[in-house]
Parts: sequence; structure tokens; C-alpha cells
Amino acid sequence: MKMAAVKRLAAELALDRALQYLTRDPEKNLTTILHFLQRTAVLPHHKKMIEVVKEKFESDPGIMPQVKRVASNPEMLRKLINSWIIEGSFLGKQVRNRVSQEIGANVPSAILIDPTSACNLRCKGCWAGEYNQTDELEPELISRIITEARELGIHWIVLSGGEPFIYPHLLDLVAEHPKSFFMVYTNGTLINDQVADRLAELGNLSPSFSLEGWQEQTDDRRGPGTFEKVTAAMDRLRERGVFFGASITAMRTNVETLFSEEFIDFLIDKGVLYVWAFHYVPVGRDANVDLMLTPRQRIWLVDRVRELRRNKPIFIADFWNDGYYVDGCIAGGRQYFHINAIRGKSVKEALQNPFFLEYQRRIPFNENHLAPCPIIDAPKALQEMVHRVHACPTHHGAEQVLEGRVASYLENLSGRWRKEADEYEKTAH
Repeated sequence: MKMAAVKRLAAELALDRALQYLTRDPEKNLTTILHFLQRTAVLPHHKKMIEVVKEKFESDPGIMPQVKRVASNPEMLRKLINSWIIEGSFLGKQVRNRVSQEIGANVPSAILIDPTSACNLRCKGCWAGEYNQTDELEPELISRIITEARELGIHWIVLSGGEPFIYPHLLDLVAEHPKSFFMVYTNGTLINDQVADRLAELGNLSPSFSLEGWQEQTDDRRGPGTFEKVTAAMDRLRERGVFFGASITAMRTNVETLFSEEFIDFLIDKGVLYVWAFHYVPVGRDANVDLMLTPRQRIWLVDRVRELRRNKPIFIADFWNDGYYVDGCIAGGRQYFHINAIRGKSVKEALQNPFFLEYQRRIPFNENHLAPCPIIDAPKALQEMVHRVHACPTHHGAEQVLEGRVASYLENLSGRWRKEADEYEKTAH
């Protein structure tokens, strides 16, 4: 038996034992599984995340209802840990390192795929709103990408769009790849009882529901009745023990609502286990720079998210302000890359894309990791990369972040933010 197979078997046996303890008595035995996760995690940011969970368990008794909810579905928990920790980190990291050396390009731990650009909603300011609604990847192509990714040590597949649940082959593809774990960004309006039953049966797909705040704010951006449909879908999944999260976009007009105690408590009560927080970026349909966070709002958000993580039983990731924890930007093939078209190339060949190589060479874009993003924090760097490798936009309007009124606004805003972030870091230390 090869050493990798021995390690895999040992890890799976240890996982079985830990899950037995957790299911039997979550309140008493959570530390068992956390110790297991810490021993097997290889990636530093995974270890940090597990340490955060441990600290919350020790300091916040309110986390136990969430733990019991997770423990009520040991099979889905097993698949999540197996793909994220055992295959994705413990064994996959070794594979990714080896392949990275072979091809001279980084192999990330996740892939973001757009199965379709079609969507049943017309949301204001959607970043993919200018995509051609008829663009779609063939199921055979997506299956090939997932298989090749797994061979490279990538077991975490994120799906966006468009609306992934409008793609007719979605759940069959997930069933075809039980060793991979899928997280789907969704507007949530298409998850009926039949879909919820199938998700519970599969156990390796976790939806992340898009919300702008309460009903008035969500329906204003996404259309009347959307909020009600999303919350109904949440209820269906919670009843069936399916893990799910929320995806929120912080804008100048809603940031205080999204991160209010009332709204976070609402998400927890609905059964949301994690929150992905994005900052509004002026790309896509009806791009509007006036919706972007001000530097003062962004500083407030740094402290607010950290406060919520300390005091609420829910995991919150702020993809911009949390650059501090992952040493800058994670895109461009560093920890994930985005596929909305890949034909005639293997995943390995795609990873050697000149833009990815240039992107990784320049990371971090700022020494202060509170300013990690080349689009809104270092726009000059983005312009230089695009011109250097002759990168082309994938859809009409994408070029506005590089030239004209939007580009000028981003340059001004990024300069103000870097000053604010540098001052914050001085005072924080």
C-alpha cells in the first residue's frame, strides 16, 4: 500500500472515531474533533480558522446550538472534513506542492466555476450582469475540470454564475463527484422541496444565499418576493440538516444593517453557519461607484467583524479586510482561480496562464494586508498586469475598472483607503 493511501486510511479512521464522539455528545466531545482537525490541517490559514473555532467554543456558550446542528448530520460533516482537511489539506497540499514545482505555477486549494451565465433574476449592480445569458459549460467539460482538479490535489469546488441552480445538470454533476465538496453562491429562489431533498441526499453541496439585508433591501436589489423565497429555502435546508451559509455584499447604504446584531442574530436563528462578506465593486450591470464603502465605513467594518466573531456563534469572513489573516489577496491562482470558459486546455495548462503568474509574482499588492485587492486597493497594479500580459475582458464593461471615470474614482478611493488603513495599523499596534 502506498504511503498516501496509508495516511488517508489512518486519517479516515481517526475522523470516524472523532465523529462518533461528536455525534454521541456534542457538548462534551467537540474538543476531540477540534484537536483532530488541528493535527491534520497543513495550511496555516486552516489552522488559524480552527483556532478561532476553539476559542469561540471556550468563550461563547451560544455556539453549542450551532454545534448540535452540525452534529445532527454526521455524513455531511464527514464529507466536508474529508474534502477540506484530509484530502484538501493533509494529503492534497503535498500533491499541489509537487505539481507546482513541476509546472512552475502555483496550484491553489479551490476552483470557482461558472456552469452557466443564465439567471432568473435581474439584480441591480450584479457583477456578472453583463455576461451573455446563453453562455454555458457542457457537463462533460465541468466533470473533466473537477476530475483534473482532484488529480492536482484540489477538492474544494465553488460554483457561481449566473444562477447555478438554473443549470439543469448541477446536482447530477455533484453526485458524480462524491469525493469533492461543493459550495454554491445562489440567489436561493429555486431551492424547492425537491431540490432540498436531493441536497440532503447528496451531502456534499452547501448553498450560500445572497442577501442585501432585510426584505426591503433585498427585494429592492433582487426583485419583489426574493427575500421571502430565500428564507423559505433556508427553512427547508435547516429541516433537512443541510449545511448552508449567507453571501452578503456590503455597500455604503446597507453595511450597518448587514453587520447589526439584529441581522446577524436573524441569520443564526435561520440556521446559517457561515457568512461570506464581499465589498461592492463597480463592475457588471449598472455599476455605481456611489455604492462603494467609504474609508471610514471600511475601518468600522474591520472592528465590527472582529467583534461579531468574538461574540456570535457564526463564522464570518470579510474577503477584503481579512487579507491580514491570509497575507494579502487569495485570487489569481494563489488560493483559488475562476473559470467561466476553459476549452482546449487542461486545468494544469490553465494554471500557467501568464496573468496568473504575473498576479502571483506581485502579491502582496500592498504591505498593509488591510489593502489586499488590486481592483479597489491597488488599481495601478491591476492596470500594469493587464497591459503587461495583454489580458482581455471577458464581457462588455469589465474594462471600466482600467480607464475612464470608474478607474479615476478607484485610484482616488484606494489612495484614501491606504492612508486610513496605515493609520489604523499604527494605532492598533
